[in-house]
Amino acid sequence: MLLFVLVLSACGNAQTEQVATTETNTEAATSEPAAAEETASGTVTYESETGPVEIPANPTRIVALTNAPNVLSLDVTPIGVDQWTGENPLFTDKLKDVAVVSEEQPETVAALAPDLIIAGSHMKNLDQLSKIAPTVAYTWGKLNYLDQQVEIGKLLGKEAEAQAWADDFTKRAADAGEKIKAKYGDDVTVSVIEIDGKSAFVMGDSWARGTEIVYQAMGLSMPEKVKEAVSTDGYYSLSLEVLPEYLGDFVLVSHRLDASNEIIGSEVWNQIPAVKEGHVIEFESRASSYSDPTTLENLLGIFEKGFLEDSN
Repeated sequence: MLLFVLVLSACGNAQTEQVATTETNTEAATSEPAAAEETASGTVTYESETGPVEIPANPTRIVALTNAPNVLSLDVTPIGVDQWTGENPLFTDKLKDVAVVSEEQPETVAALAPDLIIAGSHMKNLDQLSKIAPTVAYTWGKLNYLDQQVEIGKLLGKEAEAQAWADDFTKRAADAGEKIKAKYGDDVTVSVIEIDGKSAFVMGDSWARGTEIVYQAMGLSMPEKVKEAVSTDGYYSLSLEVLPEYLGDFVLVSHRLDASNEIIGSEVWNQIPAVKEGHVIEFESRASSYSDPTTLENLLGIFEKGFLEDSN
């Protein structure tokens, strides 16, 4: 289960998401640059990675099988989302009346009568989905986390809003990174791990869980041993016995905060230098498995506090 979440959630990566009224969307369409030329029928041609797709100029019934957090971060609430977004505590209030659906059961999507479907290029039944409503598929990793948000903005007629956020976030995160390096040194190292029961994984620089923030936006360093380990798959599975070898000066830990595990608090864990120094920052795994603005803003706040306020 965890491995599936790791792969899916980075669509991140990475990562990485209210039904909007016609009035709201019309206002957005008139106040921001159009992503494509609008036709007399009220549709636009969106240039997707697989070719042009004719979509509503102002979609109001969106099913987001991927990238739902990106959509939600633009103040648009889909009528249907995937399971992982549905379980994300950051979006509980916005998703109170939103259905959880799956690409593996196209009938659940069809029942919602969507006017736009957002999917992953790896998903099954894309042909069936495209018969239900215009379907735009994205490939995980083809765009970085900032460009992916801007691309969702284009799709929804909110490109300028998405770009403004990306520019502002980049600056604020870089400023935080400079403050961290000023406090701990330019060579301070950070490891990002996820723990689930007996399992531990160390993450690369674009695997959600805040990796894009600390490594890309903040410019903090990854331990060399981690760089080597994650070079193939983007993450690496670790046993408890070797875990300390992969941990830097700071350890950022994604795990279920309401569940126990056999690693944190173990004898091996308690002997780790970063643990002894109080340089461990823990956060909720269900709220960190995407790389959308809402998730990133939440994690940036946690990291700034953990690095700059709570640490010695």
